[in-house]
Amino acid sequence: MTWQPELDELRTREALAQQMGGADKVKRQHDGGRLTVRERITGVLDAGSFHEVGAITGKASYDAANNLTGLQAANCVFGRGMIDGRPVVVCGDDFTVRGGSADATIKEKTIMAEQMANEFRLPIIRIIEGSGGGGSVKTIETTGRANLPGRVAGAAGYHYAAMNLGVVPVVALGLGSVAGLGAARLAASHYSVMTKSTSAMFVAGPPVVERIGQKLSKLELGGWQIQCKAGAVDHAVDTEAEAFACARRFLSYLPSSVHATPPLAPYTDSAPRNDEALLKAIPRDKRRVYKMRPIIEALVDAGSFFEMGQLFGRSIITGLARIEGRGVAVMAGDPYHYAGAWTADACAKIIRFVDLAQTFHIPVVHLVDCPGFLVGLQAEETATIRAGVRVMTALDQCTVPWCSIIVRNVFGVAGALHQPPSRLALRYAWPSAHWGSLPLEGGIEAAYRADIDAAPDPKAKLAEIEDRLNKLRSPFRSAETFWVEEIIDPRDSRKLLCEFVRLAEPLLTPGVASFTMRP
Repeated sequence: MTWQPELDELRTREALAQQMGGADKVKRQHDGGRLTVRERITGVLDAGSFHEVGAITGKASYDAANNLTGLQAANCVFGRGMIDGRPVVVCGDDFTVRGGSADATIKEKTIMAEQMANEFRLPIIRIIEGSGGGGSVKTIETTGRANLPGRVAGAAGYHYAAMNLGVVPVVALGLGSVAGLGAARLAASHYSVMTKSTSAMFVAGPPVVERIGQKLSKLELGGWQIQCKAGAVDHAVDTEAEAFACARRFLSYLPSSVHATPPLAPYTDSAPRNDEALLKAIPRDKRRVYKMRPIIEALVDAGSFFEMGQLFGRSIITGLARIEGRGVAVMAGDPYHYAGAWTADACAKIIRFVDLAQTFHIPVVHLVDCPGFLVGLQAEETATIRAGVRVMTALDQCTVPWCSIIVRNVFGVAGALHQPPSRLALRYAWPSAHWGSLPLEGGIEAAYRADIDAAPDPKAKLAEIEDRLNKLRSPFRSAETFWVEEIIDPRDSRKLLCEFVRLAEPLLTPGVASFTMRP
């Protein structure tokens, strides 16, 4: 007189659910170089930590005596687990069951995953393959009607999915073909990753696109080079294991929700190291480029810089890092791309990154080298100035502690946005820094045309004017009037940044920010 028969049936149903779409579909998944959803969940979480919710959800079949004969699991697998000992929610599409489409899903599972993350204040990892709750042409036959957009399974849960961007860290892994609403779920995240050879993302796939006259493969239409350069996806890796490692590392910099502050990591790096290479990092010849990433690496804790969005808006570098074990959001100009000038794409990248820092209470470190907005036809065609105004608004709304180190250029309206415009920010300048309303180069000949043309030796006159003005624009002249607060030895930069993160720590206030992440 026990409940063992029912427990036996439960184990039978669980075993059937573990088979997913069946051995043939699992083999097809593996033959395509892709893991199954359950292997992916195991790969991203701490070993043995997964607690599944709704494990036996699906479409069961019964004989004439109403005894169970089979169970096709729903193509959403979700539950709770641990990453580095911290609880998270993970929700994955099972492509072995009807290609992850809405025909085989139960919408409440995806919705509950987002609700659980939101209300228990836990990060959520979305493992996406397929339409991610979107429709299929076969839906019409299986349901006997056509879906009215807005009432499909995934859209019903998008309210929570969007709201979570302002509450908990959201990571999305695109690990196969991702289309429609699945693409929206991948893009609506704080950090997204796709695999280079086995994943692609698009609003609609090649068969649909071919009907409008564009015959393209999946990778040609929505492969990693397309999506990372467009800024729709943050990062691409070679293997799914690398994607899992990226997800885990990204979450290590963030609190579990906005109701906490970023965790302090174990710290072994020597704090005040003075890197002699910084003294010659910036060339004296202003026309020469230099590499910004080694400067970043020299200033943050060794090996802690985690770059995001490297292929998008490339004149600005963004990423998370640690200084004395404390998380910081690092922005830096990259003179290798448009000399560091801000394009419309760079502005969009900055806005999203500042929103991330604001949402999760992460202090910002800005290594400044900005000669202004990009100029020319491309800049006008992409409405760069409108994007720049949006950066100005994002910085004005930002309240997290901010420290700027001016390493070279600060010019024009974009240069003015090197720190929030209406509140205190720490600011230091290297001796290599120079600034103004616009660069002297190119402007002297226009401003002094009459003097140059009237001179016996126009080239010598131009050189004389350049020398005179260069002395006037010395950063020491600005320091005389407190227009720049401190000019520092570049080798002291890390010491000052260590002080900054210590000063910033008591100011980090848990709670929902006045504005949050805009996808």
